[in-house]
Amino acid sequence: MTRVRFSLPLTALVFGYAFLYAPIAVLVAFSFNESRAVAVWGGFSWRWYGALLDNAPLLGAAWLSLEIAATSATAAVALGTLAAYAIVRYRRFPGRGLFAGLVLAPLVMPEVIVGLALLLLFVWLESWLGWPAGRSALTIGIAHTTLAIAYAAAVVRARLVQLDPDLTAAAADLGARPFAVFRSITLPLLAPALAAAWLLAFTLSLDDLVIASFVSGPGSSTLPLVVFSSVRLGVSPQINALATLFLVAVGSAIALAGILIYRRERRRLRPAD
Repeated sequence: MTRVRFSLPLTALVFGYAFLYAPIAVLVAFSFNESRAVAVWGGFSWRWYGALLDNAPLLGAAWLSLEIAATSATAAVALGTLAAYAIVRYRRFPGRGLFAGLVLAPLVMPEVIVGLALLLLFVWLESWLGWPAGRSALTIGIAHTTLAIAYAAAVVRARLVQLDPDLTAAAADLGARPFAVFRSITLPLLAPALAAAWLLAFTLSLDDLVIASFVSGPGSSTLPLVVFSSVRLGVSPQINALATLFLVAVGSAIALAGILIYRRERRRLRPAD
C-alpha cells in the first residue's frame, strides 16, 4: 500500500496561493462568460469586452483615475523627497521631530479621518477664499498627494540614510555648489528610491476609495468609486473585463521589468573579454 506523504509547509503554501489567486482566476474566467449572470457559465464570448469599450462613463473614470494618479504621484515624490532630505540632512533645525511626525502621520492615520479632515479643510477654504470651487478632480489630486507624501518621504528617507555623506562632502570640497551636488550626486543615487516611491504613490492613488469618496464631486468620480457604485447594484461582467485588462497590463509590466533586470544581471556577471 502506497503512503502519500504531505509536506506541511508545501501544503500551506499551496492553500495560501490558492486562497489569494483562485478568486482572481475565477474573475478572469467569467470575464469571457456569455451569460450576464456572474455565477452561471453560458459559454465563451468576448461580448463584455466590446460592451466595455462602449461604456463611456467607465472608461472616462478609468482615464481620470490614471491622470490623478500620475499627477499626484509626481507631486508627492517631489515634495516627499524634499521633506526626507530636510529630515535626514538638516538634523539641527528647530522643530525637526515635529516636522517628521507631521510628514509621516498619514502612514498610521485611518483614511476615514484623513478624508473627513480634508473635506472640512476644502469646505473652509471655499467659504473664506472661494477656492477650490466645489469638489472636483483637483481636490482628489490634492488629497491623494497629501496621503502619498508620507509614503514617498518614508521610502526616500530610508535610501538617504544609507547614502555615504562623504560623497557629497567630496563634491563640495571640489567646489560644487549645493544644488549641483544634489543634482549630480544625490539624485542619481536616489533614482531607485524615487522610482519605487512614484510607483507606490501611483498605486495608492489608483486604488483609493475612502478618501476619494469624501473629496469627490459630481463629474469627478474615479474608477474605484464607479466600480463600487456599480457593484452595489449587482456585479456586471464588464467589471470583470476591466479587471482582467488591468491584470494583463500589470502582469506585462512586471514581466518586462523582470526581463530587463535579468538581462542587466547577465551583462553584469558576464566575464570581460
